Amino acid sequence: MVLVVDDDESVRRALALMLQHAGHEVLTAPDGESALELARERLVDLALVDRRMEGLDGITVLARLREMQPMCTRVLLSGSLDLDTALEAVNLGCATHVLEKPIGLSDLTAVVEDTMRSRVRMIEAYHDLERIHRSAGRMRLMTLLGSDDLKLAIQPIVDSRDGTISAYECLLRSADPVLSGPLSVLHAAEEHGLVGRLAEAVALRASTILNALPGHLRLFVNLHPAELGDPEGLDERLRMLQRHASRVTFEITERSSLADARGWERSVETILRRGFTVAVDDLGSGYSSLSVLAELQPRYIKIDMSIVRDIDRVPRKHRLFDLLCRFADATDTLVVAEGIETQAEADVVRSCGAHFMQGYLFARPELADVVLGRQNGERAA
Repeated sequence: MVLVVDDDESVRRALALMLQHAGHEVLTAPDGESALELARERLVDLALVDRRMEGLDGITVLARLREMQPMCTRVLLSGSLDLDTALEAVNLGCATHVLEKPIGLSDLTAVVEDTMRSRVRMIEAYHDLERIHRSAGRMRLMTLLGSDDLKLAIQPIVDSRDGTISAYECLLRSADPVLSGPLSVLHAAEEHGLVGRLAEAVALRASTILNALPGHLRLFVNLHPAELGDPEGLDERLRMLQRHASRVTFEITERSSLADARGWERSVETILRRGFTVAVDDLGSGYSSLSVLAELQPRYIKIDMSIVRDIDRVPRKHRLFDLLCRFADATDTLVVAEGIETQAEADVVRSCGAHFMQGYLFARPELADVVLGRQNGERAA
C-alpha cells in the first residue's frame, strides 16, 4: 500500500497513476490530517509526502507516521529541494528518502523497488529472530524441566470436621529468571508442544513427595487439558505414579473444554482403571459445569473461590453452594471448598456440608521440600 499526500491535485493524480500502472494499491490525501487518519486505519508500506502543505507540513506528517507505523518507508517530496531541507528530514529520522519535484518515473521506480527490497529484508530478519527466539525458548524450557529450578509447592486440604490435613494439592513453581511463574512455564510448554514433558517432570516430583508424605495423606495433581487428548502418553506418565495410585487425585479444570480433547474418554477410563481418582477443579468458574460433572462423574468436586469468597455475606452464593453440596451427597461425591480466607467463610461452607476446605485461612502454598523438611524435623523431635 502506497500513500500519496500532496495539496496539488494534479501531482496526486499523476503519482497515483504511475504507481497504479506499476501494480501498486494507492491511497491519496490532500493534507496531513487526512493522511494520518488514513494511516490509523490502513497499513502503509510507502508514504510520499509533500514538504509544504497547509496545516501540517510534510516533515511533521512523516514524523507522526514514523511513530504510528515504524516499518513504513517515508519519502519527503519538495518542489525546491535544498540541502537544509534534506538534512532536516534525514537527521530527524522522519524521512528515509528525499525526492525533488517534478518526480520522474525512474526516480519513483527506484524508491519503490528499494522499499520492497527493504521490506523483504525486514520480514526475513524478523522471521530469523523469531526462529532464534523460539529455539532459545524451547531450550530454556527443556533445561528448566530437567533442573532443580522446577519445583512443586503444596497447599493443605483440611477435613471440615476437625481441621486435620487430609491431602495436599501440588502447585507448579519455577526459579528460572525468565520462566518465573507457573503460567509462563505452562504457556511455554503449550507453545513448544512440550506439555507432555512438563507433565512427566511434575509426575516425577509428585512421586518424590508421595514417598515422603505419611501414607494416609492424598495428593491432588493438576492435569493439563492437552493431556486428556493424548491417552497413550498419559498412560505412560501414570506408570510413574502407579504405586501411589490410591492416594492420587487428578484435577481436571472445569474451564477446559472436553470437546477439544479428542480421546478424553479413553484418558479418563485409563486414570480410573489404574486406581486413581478424578476431581473437577474450579467448579463454578466456567460455563460447562453440569456437562463436565455428568461426563466425568468425579469423586471430588472443588468449588471455585469465586463462589466461596464472601459466602457469609452474599445469600445467593450461600444458596448456590448449599445446592452443590446437596447434589454431591446425591451422587456420592465429596466437596472441597477452595479459596477460604476467613473463619466466617469456613463456618458457612461447613454448615452447608462441605467435606474438605482449602485456602489461606489454613495455609498458603509452600515449597514441598520445605514442608516435608519441617514435618521430618517435628517427627524427629
